[in-house]
Amino acid sequence: MNFIIRLIISTIAVLITAYILPGIHIDNFMTAVLVAVILGCLNNLVKPLLILFSLPLVIFSFGLFLIVINTFIILLTDKLVDGFRVDGFWHAFFFSIVLSMVTGILNAIKRRDEQEV
Repeated sequence: MNFIIRLIISTIAVLITAYILPGIHIDNFMTAVLVAVILGCLNNLVKPLLILFSLPLVIFSFGLFLIVINTFIILLTDKLVDGFRVDGFWHAFFFSIVLSMVTGILNAIKRRDEQEV
């Protein structure tokens, strides 16, 4: 059940972020679900390897290079998912930042609701 809730939160975050930012295009709701699933898989499989290979840059930039890694993950998702289009590097860069913020807000709301019950 927790997986489904996280998937719904990620999908809503993708839809909200795509609505807010120009240069991000999602064809329909099912594409947003697929984007959320692919982003989750890439974040669990590819991102740790990218962090490991770029560890000196991550340390030297005090972790700010992680935003660039997230940008590349989003650009890779763009290549893997039909119906999801990112117009360029900077659109993906801002998409990664806004997506992180929107996901954090939605997760905070979920935690608050869990505490009230």
